[in-house]
Amino acid sequence: MTSLAMGVVAVLVVSLGTVLGLTVQNLQSSIVTVELPGAPDPLLPTIGEIEGGFNVLVVGSDTRVGQGDQFEFVDSELNDVNLLVHVSENHDRAVVISFPRDLLLDVPACPKPDGSESAPKEMQPLNTTMGIGGLPCVALTLEELTGLEIGYAGLMTFTGVAQLSTAVGGVEVCVSAPLVDPWSGVNLPEAGYHTLEGGQALAFLRTRKGVGDGSDLSRISSQQVYMAALVRTLQQDGVLNSVERLYGIARVAADTMVLSTSLGSLDVMVAMARALRGIPNENILFIQYPVLDADPELYPGRVIPNEVLATEVVERLQVDEAFTVGEGSLGFGSTDAENNGDAGGSDVPSAEELEGLVGQTAGDETCAVPR
Repeated sequence: MTSLAMGVVAVLVVSLGTVLGLTVQNLQSSIVTVELPGAPDPLLPTIGEIEGGFNVLVVGSDTRVGQGDQFEFVDSELNDVNLLVHVSENHDRAVVISFPRDLLLDVPACPKPDGSESAPKEMQPLNTTMGIGGLPCVALTLEELTGLEIGYAGLMTFTGVAQLSTAVGGVEVCVSAPLVDPWSGVNLPEAGYHTLEGGQALAFLRTRKGVGDGSDLSRISSQQVYMAALVRTLQQDGVLNSVERLYGIARVAADTMVLSTSLGSLDVMVAMARALRGIPNENILFIQYPVLDADPELYPGRVIPNEVLATEVVERLQVDEAFTVGEGSLGFGSTDAENNGDAGGSDVPSAEELEGLVGQTAGDETCAVPR
């Protein structure tokens, strides 16, 4: 969700640059940044469309620090949501990859805030990398896994997600049956469409026990339902044409996100937004990184990469070759709104359907499936 909302923030700057003048400077000064190893220079010479393809990592943290008293306190910080947004060289399509939090992988040596370096680790859950070395360590780990260069990254907390959903005016999300989960707090007592914002939007995105088979993979499917609906909402509700609403989004993002220095420049965000604005919904693809169950005795509840399918996906991304999901590709946590199971696919003529790939496009209208 947050990665797409950040695109709106970037569009905002185009509007406000001519309307509100110094407001842009004020927003820039409030952005908190962190250095990302190997990232490109943070500033562009002019505000225009960014050239070529690019990859943006968006991380959702479960930290309770500064999030209020409504969440049960934990003293750790895990990166439970990990999205990698890949935009094609010609800016005609985008792929958003959700990496499961329980994905076991090798973690490289990561720089630590005190200037030291962590030791490399093998077979570690992805969501431990935030605690090892912060946002840069998450980026380095996924770079090593995929071979893709991650030049831009942003970190979002519970409060930021809730506030951003309110700033966009809410998102209309479908559920195929009543969805009530006391653990996350989501309370949708009837099947059908519900406009979610604030705490209910956050609760919907957090719920795991309440959707599909109760796994993190099911939660990824239901989160993709939300993200696809968000894309359609931003296009249909005139959010991009409202200076007042866009300024609210920008203010929330500046106040609640930590960005890589490469992404912390408003010029860069503007350039990215200009590149993204023309991509049709059917060419925005949300996929789950391909995985298999790990050894249930050694690693209960964990997953490992599906080497064959994952290699095919990342190789196509590396050479910027179009691909998509086939019909019936939705995960356990979602179904298509017509309940006929055939959501998925793309109208890109050269996009080959990859068998076994789980996900949907932003053009697919889907519903979350309560457990």
